[in-house]
Amino acid sequence: FQGSRLTTLIICLLRHTEKEKDPKYWNAGAQQTLRTALTLQTLNTNKAKNLILFLGDGMGIPTVTAARILKGQLNGQSGEETQLEMDKFPFVSLAKTYNTNAQVPDSAGTATAYLCGVKANEGTVGVSAAAVRSQCNTTEGNEVTSILRWAKDAGKSVGIVTTTRVNHATPSASYAHSVDRDWYSDNEMPAEALQAGCKDIARQLFENIPNIDVIMGGGRKYMFPKNTSDVEYPSVAKHSGTRKDERNLVQEWIDRMKDKKGHYVWNKKQLLSLNPNNVDYLLGLFEPGDLTYDLERNTETDPSLTEMVEVAIKILRKNPSGFYLLVEGGRIDHGHHEGKAKQALYEAVEMDRAIGRADLMTSIHDTMTIVTADHSHMFNFGGYTARGNTIFGLAPMLSDVDQKPFTSILYGNGPGYKLVNGVRENVSTIDYEENNYQAQAAVPLSMETHGGEDVAVFAKGPLAHLLHGVHEQNYIPHVMAYAACIGQNREHCMSRSGTADLRPVLSGIVALLTVTRLLC
Repeated sequence: FQGSRLTTLIICLLRHTEKEKDPKYWNAGAQQTLRTALTLQTLNTNKAKNLILFLGDGMGIPTVTAARILKGQLNGQSGEETQLEMDKFPFVSLAKTYNTNAQVPDSAGTATAYLCGVKANEGTVGVSAAAVRSQCNTTEGNEVTSILRWAKDAGKSVGIVTTTRVNHATPSASYAHSVDRDWYSDNEMPAEALQAGCKDIARQLFENIPNIDVIMGGGRKYMFPKNTSDVEYPSVAKHSGTRKDERNLVQEWIDRMKDKKGHYVWNKKQLLSLNPNNVDYLLGLFEPGDLTYDLERNTETDPSLTEMVEVAIKILRKNPSGFYLLVEGGRIDHGHHEGKAKQALYEAVEMDRAIGRADLMTSIHDTMTIVTADHSHMFNFGGYTARGNTIFGLAPMLSDVDQKPFTSILYGNGPGYKLVNGVRENVSTIDYEENNYQAQAAVPLSMETHGGEDVAVFAKGPLAHLLHGVHEQNYIPHVMAYAACIGQNREHCMSRSGTADLRPVLSGIVALLTVTRLLC
């Protein structure tokens, strides 16, 4: 913070401080919150026409809190009192994130849980825990379907929007059945897996559910024949096509959709020039790999997550039967893995901005919206910082062990571990607020790891109150399907009033518990 920005922050903080000295300020706020809470006694039991799942990859609770502070500080406030869009959701629960074979999970096994309703092994997507990572012959017979498929089969329009590759772990669990999350194209697959008949994930994107209405993200290079120059980076070899089978999946999609109002775009100008009323199918691939971090995004050529979400909803909502949309803020995770907290938190703030845009375009009466994370990270912040301290700043104290300063943000492990002449680096001698600064870590690793604690699940809209307490992560798509009358448990949808009757599913749960007791 420099110059006028710092002055604004100081003035804002002083105003807040004066208000907060008066007990009336806190009492009035609490009473207003109480009145709002009392209105929740009238629960929303409508049928959900639309379903939106926002997934912040790696967005653990410390990340949510830090992003809240950052959002406020970007708006000239001290930050702590700010509300994220997800903070406004009336129901919050916790999800247990472990994989069937991992205490601390990965993004593939977790995606299978919150999209397919079944917990699975780490590194696998769209298959049950009977499938073994990298063993192609364990795929067949162990496939599980996702809520995207359930919605499509019910006549809804469906979409995927991500800041990663569209064939990355999170989106791929929507449509693929792969025993290895890294089989992006046939180029990344072992010969024996190809010979045994396993398909790469990019190919499955277009073949398993051929009419996904909206697909936006990165991953161009996996769609084109090997060594095909990229349209945006023709002279950069690493961005060239990877496919050994010589298939051009993008052209195949274009040919298949030419008479179905299908449009392929690869930059922001093309995307925003579309008239959504004239688009029924959209494929947008904006980078050869993952999209760039929002802090580094070229705002002239690359769309933001918010812009992609807005276009997606405009296209999907034309369907009178409603829609299902998966939105992933996928690079929160990448920022943390690299120890670059600033990149991660700006990604989280951008996803929250997209949540706000979706809120303006939908109604809480017929749209269930859920915001959650697949897992957490070894990220935290502390050090007794004062109110309004920049989230990327120093703690107001020196270590009483090595007498050096430290930033509030720290990682339990990762690439930020650094010794200078055998002792901890003095962070006051470097630019610790630089975009790519790697925060200090306790244990040296080339890539920081995930965290194993529960993650928050924010919910609003029809039957959002079914997300309460602490649940297994695979419970999430079952609730969404129940609310929208798709997939299992559809008996309650026969009510003439258009509201959901909870009795059938409750009786089913009682029966299940009875069977479980008998088996155990």
